Amino acid sequence: MYDYDLLVVGSANADLVIGVERRPAAGETVLGSDLAVHPGGKGANQAVAAARLGARTALLARVGDDAHGRLLLDAQRSAGVDPAGVLIGGAPTGVALITVDPSGDNSIVVSPGANGRLTPGDVRAAAALVGSARVVSAQLEVPLETVVETVRHLAAGSRFVLNPSPPRPLPPQLLEACDPLIVNEHEAKVILGGADAGAGPEDWARALLARGPRSVVVTLGGEGALVASAEGTARVPSVKVDAVDTTGAGDAFTAALAWRLGAGASLEKAAAYAARVGAAAVTKRGAQESYPTAAEVDALSPAVPQDGSGAPGRDGEDSSGDPARGGSR
Repeated sequence: MYDYDLLVVGSANADLVIGVERRPAAGETVLGSDLAVHPGGKGANQAVAAARLGARTALLARVGDDAHGRLLLDAQRSAGVDPAGVLIGGAPTGVALITVDPSGDNSIVVSPGANGRLTPGDVRAAAALVGSARVVSAQLEVPLETVVETVRHLAAGSRFVLNPSPPRPLPPQLLEACDPLIVNEHEAKVILGGADAGAGPEDWARALLARGPRSVVVTLGGEGALVASAEGTARVPSVKVDAVDTTGAGDAFTAALAWRLGAGASLEKAAAYAARVGAAAVTKRGAQESYPTAAEVDALSPAVPQDGSGAPGRDGEDSSGDPARGGSR
């Protein structure tokens, strides 16, 4: 019996958000909206998103002993996440500086702060927590060696999900643990080394599977996602909504996918549900504040097939829910 449906090992940041009419060019200053401070970070976001959907969720992360750290801990508790694995101190809480334009697209700069001090030793000390989860999800806003250490403590029969963002080359032992590896186009090409990536998502997925993951999900913006495993590949359509803010949409997608896989759903069905969760998230401002409950996801219109008849385009110009665009927070 697992104590948790999902353990998220990853970052916790304070998101400092400013709305802008357009992003400044080099050397240019533009005026923006009032500064808004929100709880964020890929790890904290995923934990909140899963808990909102009803998953028994815990977070292993590190924050500073400061106001931003207290904001993040309060947000986790409010969402129903068990914060027992959140360590305090060692550096200031991580901060993400985010600008959001009128289309809902965002640009982000992250100061890792305490996230960079989440060490392999911290994972070893929390081995019982790691081993108590049915699914463990991680990202790369904490040190790579910490994520590698995490897979060494997985419980027998548990599942490991990785969204390698920000992307970097990954060691074989980490790739081989992924089930699935969740990437967008940019992340896929970085991991594959660019030249070996191939011409399209089916090529990227096949090449990634050859590196060791048990399954792969490639998010495709307005075109939905592609899922791939030894059983074959399948396309999952996107959900058409009016996007307000894409901040954190990819984290909602990953959390929902991980939770549904742990509940026994097939990869394709889990990805279809995750697409609906990601779409619901972009209809509200902010990251964690935008994450839907299971009832809100159920009320959302089902995914629309991509048949070329007015469906969202590759770059989301028709405002579809998009786990690839804006998915870095």
